[in-house]
Amino acid sequence: MRRPLILTSIALGAVAFLVISALLARALSVGGAEDAAITALVRAEARGDSAQLISLIDGCASSSACRERAAQLAATLRHPGAISIAQIQESAGFSLTSTVGTARVAWMAGGSLPRTQCVRVRHAGNVLSGFRIQLLEVSRRIVTDADCPARF
Repeated sequence: MRRPLILTSIALGAVAFLVISALLARALSVGGAEDAAITALVRAEARGDSAQLISLIDGCASSSACRERAAQLAATLRHPGAISIAQIQESAGFSLTSTVGTARVAWMAGGSLPRTQCVRVRHAGNVLSGFRIQLLEVSRRIVTDADCPARF
């Protein structure tokens, strides 16, 4: 009688471990998704593709101010050559729920000097339903060693 109880406890412990591991893996993968979204944004800027930039920023298509900024960024940051990300400082640390924060990205195109920008990012969702990365706003170019401003 005691042996089935022990085996059942071991099986339940293994299932609990696998479920918790899967949830933690989902939470930890958000940083990679944020990096990919920011890299796509930077590539659109370097190509001068304001339409793509507008589509990557959540709600930008319905905001005339955002569309104007996207067009300006695409025009001023356009540069030929391969994109290289020098650094991305993620917007938020580990979280099990939705967060909003500011990421800082330094990037180069071709042989250009580094360009540094700030991106407001929302991690929408939670570990049970999954996370969605939403890029909310992108700053103009800032001084390379400057911190991100509170408003941009």
